[in-house]
Amino acid sequence: MTEASPDLASATARNGKDGKSEPAVERSTQVKEPAPPFYRRPVAIVGLVIVVLLGVGGIFYWFDARNFQDTDDAFIDGHVVAITPQVSALVSAIHIDDNQVVHKGDLLVELDPTDFQVALQQAQGAQASAEGKLEQAKASVPAAQSAVVEAQAELDAQQVNFENADRDLKRYLQLDERAKSQQAQDNALAAQKTAIAQVEQAKAKLQSTQSQVLSAQANVTAAEGDLKKAIADTRRAEVNLGYCKIYAPIDGRVTTKNVDPGMYVTPANPLFALVPSDVWVTANFKETQLGDMQPGQPVTIAVDAYPDKEFHGTVQSVQMGTGSRFSVIPAENATGNFVKVVQRVPVKITFDTDPNSDPNHLLAPGMSVEPRVRIHGGGF
Repeated sequence: MTEASPDLASATARNGKDGKSEPAVERSTQVKEPAPPFYRRPVAIVGLVIVVLLGVGGIFYWFDARNFQDTDDAFIDGHVVAITPQVSALVSAIHIDDNQVVHKGDLLVELDPTDFQVALQQAQGAQASAEGKLEQAKASVPAAQSAVVEAQAELDAQQVNFENADRDLKRYLQLDERAKSQQAQDNALAAQKTAIAQVEQAKAKLQSTQSQVLSAQANVTAAEGDLKKAIADTRRAEVNLGYCKIYAPIDGRVTTKNVDPGMYVTPANPLFALVPSDVWVTANFKETQLGDMQPGQPVTIAVDAYPDKEFHGTVQSVQMGTGSRFSVIPAENATGNFVKVVQRVPVKITFDTDPNSDPNHLLAPGMSVEPRVRIHGGGF
């Protein structure tokens, strides 16, 4: 049998059953090269190194982070002293401006003193009058006492007269009836009765003068009370007059100033506030963060206003109660449904040094901070 030639086979392959020609399909066999080893793959090596570094870094971060507790629910806190007038009056002069630093004893505001000067003069006049009445009352006591002595002497004299008249009457009655006369007896009896009446009159006068002494002493007591009241009224007028000048009670910075000359101010309306430089941090930590937190632990404080500066402080105390417990309207569960919410507990943090000693990084109440408390010594 004759073998077909390569040309004939090629032609047959190119022609289909219908005699039409078809494109030849070239079948070529490609040999795949073996994959390089893992250690020769740069991308895999870099990825493995990154994973290892992230894992090691995460471990170190966890060991370090467990030694700290931080929160972003914290702010600068401090005293705010509201300056309020003690009396109602017109403002005559102001010696301060917004955000001005003042020192204790500085004159800040002056009020119109006219009404209070008049009130002081009236009180001083009333005090002088009360002093005069007291002296007058005191002078009446010796006079009343002298009247008592005089009444007592008169009573003694009348008592002697009575005794004489009584003895005369008794002697006359003892005489012989032949030596008596009715007229003489009547005269002796009348003299005795008159003496008795005079003794009773002297006793009444003595009682009257003794009552006058008591009355005079009571007048002295009343006059002393009036004088004390007058002195108190004078002192009150002096104090009110002194309130017309308002001085700084502490060192601080003037804030929220809302007073101007010519305004009529009353004790119900604060004029401005003074904020001293003594500030601290109030940090509201979650109750789950307080297990290892103790007073005396060191704190690093980041202030949002000064990202380039780090402050240092110390945990001073932990409030005995959550913030919601001491809010104006504490939360209540009136319906009986309970959803557990992690509570916040205020922690007071003091600065190790005066934070406002640097004029370029002043801290004021209300500024946001982020404290970080070291609760453990660190290490693995």
